[in-house]
Amino acid sequence: MYEIEFGRRRMAVPIIQGGMGIGVSLERLSGAVAACGGMGVLSAAHAGYRAEDFGARPVEANMRELGTAIARARQIARGVGLIGVNVMVACQDYARYVKTSVEAGADAIISGAGLPLELPSFAEGRDVLLAPIVSSAKAVKLICRSWQTRYNRLPDFVVVEGAEAGGHLGFSANELVGKTARPLADLVRDVVAAVNPFAETVGRKIPVFAAGGVFTGKDIGELMACGADGVQMATRFIATEECDADDGFKQAIIDSREEDIGIVVSPVGMPARAIQSPFVKRVASGVRERIVKCVRCLRGCAPADAPYCITQALVNAAKGRREDGLFFCGANAFRVDRIRKVDELIAELMDELRAFRAAAGCVNPGTNGEALRVGDAS
Repeated sequence: MYEIEFGRRRMAVPIIQGGMGIGVSLERLSGAVAACGGMGVLSAAHAGYRAEDFGARPVEANMRELGTAIARARQIARGVGLIGVNVMVACQDYARYVKTSVEAGADAIISGAGLPLELPSFAEGRDVLLAPIVSSAKAVKLICRSWQTRYNRLPDFVVVEGAEAGGHLGFSANELVGKTARPLADLVRDVVAAVNPFAETVGRKIPVFAAGGVFTGKDIGELMACGADGVQMATRFIATEECDADDGFKQAIIDSREEDIGIVVSPVGMPARAIQSPFVKRVASGVRERIVKCVRCLRGCAPADAPYCITQALVNAAKGRREDGLFFCGANAFRVDRIRKVDELIAELMDELRAFRAAAGCVNPGTNGEALRVGDAS
C-alpha cells in the first residue's frame, strides 16, 4: 500500500490520472481510476460537448453535463479513491466551472494553465481539496503566499508538471523545441523545498505529485526518490478501454512514432504538445481553418484572428477524426503499444514500482512507510 490521506479522504495508490479535455477524461475513465484507489480526474473543458444543446447553449450544457459526469464517476468508483476535476485558469467562466464541480461533490479541484490565485474564493467554506499545477518553485511560492495571505489557506497538494507533458504547458516554445527546460526530477526537488516551509507553518504536509512524461512504475519510483509523494499520469490512460474518447483517438496514440509528436501553438499563443496530425500540419503550413461558431473556450481568444478553433479541433480528436483532430499527448505517447483495462494498467505500474523499490534496497518495497497523513485545509 502507498496510502495517502487528505483528512478523511484517501488514495490507496499514489497515482492521479491527469485531466484531459475535450472529452478524453470524463466519467468512465475517472471513475475507473478512482475504483482502483487512485484519483480519477474529469476535465471541465466543454464536458457538455456531446449534448444536443451544446451548439446553442454551450455554457449551460457544460455546467449541466459536468455535474452529471461527476455523479456518474462516483457511481463507478463505488466509494473507492477520489474524484477530481481539472479546471484551466485560462478558460472562460472559470469560476462557474469550479463552483459547479464543488457543488456536484468533487473531492478535488486541480487547476493550471495559468496561476489559480483566486481559486480558494470559489470554494470558500466547502470541503474540497484544492491544488495548483505549477512548473517552477517560483510559481508555487507565489501561489502559497497569495492563498495564505488572502484566504488563510494553503494548497492541499501540488502538481509539478515538467516539459514532457501533453496539452498546454508552462514553458516557452523555445524551451520545449530546444529541450532546454529543467528536468522533471530537478523541478520536483525545487518544488518540494519550496512548499515545505509553508507546510511547517500549519503543521501538515503538502504532498507533491510529479507530472510530465511519467510512463512506468520505475519512473514513479525515481520521482518518489526525489521527494515526490506520487505522480500524475495522463497519456497512458488514453489507451484504456474505459477512456471516454473514441477508439480512433486511442489508436492514434498507439500508431504514433516518436517523430510524430511535437509542439503546437494554441490560438491564444500557449505552447502545447500533440501528435502532428494532418490538421496540425495544415495549420503549420499557414492554412486558416474555418471557424463556424465560437463557444467561448479560452480567454483572450479572438475568433476573427484565430488560425483555428481549438474546441472544434479537440472535439474532432475526441471523436477519433484523424484528419481534422488535435490530439494532445505526452512526449512518451509513442511507447504506448496496446489498449488495456485501467485496473490492468495500474496493477502493472504498481508491480513495477514495487520491483524498483526492492532493487533499490527498500526494507519494505510494498509500502512507503506510515500512511502519509495530510491535515484538513488550513
